[in-house]
Amino acid sequence: MGMYKYIREAWKRPKEALKEIYRQRLLEWRREQVTVRLIRPTRIDKARSLGYKAKQGYIVVRQRVMRGGRMRPKPTGSRRSKRMSRRRDLAMSYQQVAEQRAMKKYRNCEVLNSYRVGEDGKYYWYEVILVDRVHPAVLADKRINWISSQKGRVLRGLTSSGKKSRGLRK
Repeated sequence: MGMYKYIREAWKRPKEALKEIYRQRLLEWRREQVTVRLIRPTRIDKARSLGYKAKQGYIVVRQRVMRGGRMRPKPTGSRRSKRMSRRRDLAMSYQQVAEQRAMKKYRNCEVLNSYRVGEDGKYYWYEVILVDRVHPAVLADKRINWISSQKGRVLRGLTSSGKKSRGLRK
């Protein structure tokens, strides 16, 4: 087996294979900001399979998303109890929410893809791969320069998680 296959196998059950490292990482990540720019991806195998290259113009961001049901604020004033439902089921997954928040933070970049790196009782953590649309290295690379003509891929549901939620991927 190659190196990436060993990494992939370890990440299938991180709570067993990476027990102590995983726990320490989650403790650190809880104290960090919501959006953190990374030097290199935590899961290099997954990042590479989703299109990441270790070159200029590519940015990796760890995004934290709160778990739990997404509730509307309780209405105040006089209303019918029938209309007092507070439950809100979004059509978006947590991964899509993470991608959109990362895109808002880095406006000049376009989201290429994302993957989950951790979870605890309160949060999910996703790493989002962003590409700078106007970077000369990106414009010169014929395999990725298609992204320079696109704007708002996440908002239109064109990322992998967006296509899945739209029913375009089984």
